[in-house]
Amino acid sequence: MQRPTAPSWITFGLLALSGTALPAIAQATGFFYAPPPPDENAPTFSGEAELGYTHLSGNTDSQTLIGKSRLSWLTGDWTHTLRGEVRNVTRDGDTSAEQYLLSGRERYDFDGPHYVFGFARWEKDRFSGYEQQSTVIGGYGRDIIDTEHHQLSLEAGPGYRHDRIDDEGNRGLGVIYSALDYHWTLSRFASLRQEMSVESTDENTTSRSLSSLTARLNSRLSLRLSHEVKHNSSPPETAVADTDNTTNVTLLYTW
Repeated sequence: MQRPTAPSWITFGLLALSGTALPAIAQATGFFYAPPPPDENAPTFSGEAELGYTHLSGNTDSQTLIGKSRLSWLTGDWTHTLRGEVRNVTRDGDTSAEQYLLSGRERYDFDGPHYVFGFARWEKDRFSGYEQQSTVIGGYGRDIIDTEHHQLSLEAGPGYRHDRIDDEGNRGLGVIYSALDYHWTLSRFASLRQEMSVESTDENTTSRSLSSLTARLNSRLSLRLSHEVKHNSSPPETAVADTDNTTNVTLLYTW
């Protein structure tokens, strides 16, 4: 998979901070692996839809589609989350990236900064060497920092992953998982988020990182610049590469 060059974070930050004053930027639940605790005044039901699309024609004929969605709802001390993602890149009629992901997550908050969690995830990446992967993980989390401008959560736990490998059959593996989510509210207009996770097995280690800068355009619509890295220390022989880098500029609708 091709590695796009990341745009300048500084340039985008200046653009994000130069707009007209707007209401305080929302503390939206993260798409990734260690979402923050719900606010005291959080709505019972909320969601996000993120979309990016480009089409080039002429000397180069290519299309890129990035779609992400998230639904969350609260039941007492429980937070329930459903998440989906799709990515597709074609160039001159040939597909160079095709990825799908579905996941469900449960979180139970205790008094204080402690919580337990569990999630199940299914993913399919056409060029990863895996036909598909299914993962179930549960464990303990703690909110290390929770202030007006900074939030940091850490979590870890055991799990199980089922790999269906191209031309090799099936494989089940135990997983040791850890993750963090850091959120920095830069101003009333913009926020920065860094999310990371590591999943280790006897066969390989999969690490993921998502860095994003979000600028509020109005009460519902935002502009997001993100860079995502996924690395597999020992992928199947049919994999195109061991590391995927994806840089996106997308519109984010929140409700």
